[in-house]
Amino acid sequence: MDPKKVRPESIAAQALGWVDDKTRAITPPIHVSSTYLRDPDNQYRSGRVYARADNPAFDQAEAVLCQLEQGSSALLFASGMAAATAVFQALSPGDHVLAPKVMYWSLRNWLMNFATHWGLQVELIDMHDPAVLQSAIRPGKTRLVWLETPANPLWSITDISATAAIAHAAGARLAVDSTVASPVLTQPLTLGADIVMHAATKYLGGHSDLIAGALVVRESDDAMRAWWQKIRMVRAQLGGTLGSFEAWLLLRGMRTLYLRVRQASASAQRIAEHFAQHAHVEAILYPGLPGAQGHAVAARQMVGGFGGMLSLRAKGGEAAAIATAAHVELWKRATSLGGTESLVEHRASVEGAGTPAPADLLRLSVGIEDAGDLIADLEQALARAHA
Repeated sequence: MDPKKVRPESIAAQALGWVDDKTRAITPPIHVSSTYLRDPDNQYRSGRVYARADNPAFDQAEAVLCQLEQGSSALLFASGMAAATAVFQALSPGDHVLAPKVMYWSLRNWLMNFATHWGLQVELIDMHDPAVLQSAIRPGKTRLVWLETPANPLWSITDISATAAIAHAAGARLAVDSTVASPVLTQPLTLGADIVMHAATKYLGGHSDLIAGALVVRESDDAMRAWWQKIRMVRAQLGGTLGSFEAWLLLRGMRTLYLRVRQASASAQRIAEHFAQHAHVEAILYPGLPGAQGHAVAARQMVGGFGGMLSLRAKGGEAAAIATAAHVELWKRATSLGGTESLVEHRASVEGAGTPAPADLLRLSVGIEDAGDLIADLEQALARAHA
């Protein structure tokens, strides 16, 4: 069968169909060695020197993700934060960077409290508005545009193709945090992005049992290849390297990626529609609803669903939101997303001062449980919170 005709569902399920050469094992072994033998003539013909940069445990997972994202190379990291910050650390002091005002809170804090101290000029803008981006970008000075879509926790949508065109016209690169969409729903590299980032802890791993991050690149020219090499060096030299067992868990998780994301997306759509006009709900934030910000763009660049993340704004403000979370029974009160179990959290409490999350907002990560059960649990929680 022509490998080019194999669909991504099959690529993920069989992890590219790789089989261990020596044992013929379908499930790969876990490589735990930290170092590798040098040849008698002082060469390393195996291509591996030290596991911080050359771990064979990464090979298959990186290859699978690279194929799913239609990139040219991939790198695994110890966390999503390690992956994301490596992109910025490969820049130079004085470089101008544009990033969204609404984005993953930990990375936003890192950019404003650490990256700026290292000399990067970081500017936060309303990234989903192309006109704002066009006016903020500095031709010849802006080196990187960082984009997150859908953006946590308001799930705002940004047009990747339009953003890429503006960035490239100004001589900048575009990196996209596509954690929430996953390669199941969106492949940013095919839409013009130069790098795609995943907090692989979330949908790629999918079982709430590992911390990992990943980058995939579209090596379009010599300058891009040079930057990618810098990112690779950042991983090796700063030590943001994934463990062998975590890499094995990540590969296992990606085998069910398409089943999980499609189930979560279908359930999230049903939940969003059910509560959109609910008596105890002020608003539902979900790109799959026709009136949502960026719905038309999302319908164009998210294929097969709108993701498993949505936010519920409770009538009655912060107290009602926290009370609703307190009364859930099937949903779990925990911070994360993309696992098989459904999670709820009061996001403003997590993010603290300066958060863009309204005080009445509950962030919902929809898992793979029965959607009717999830709806019934939210119904009783809302009723008890407003009793």
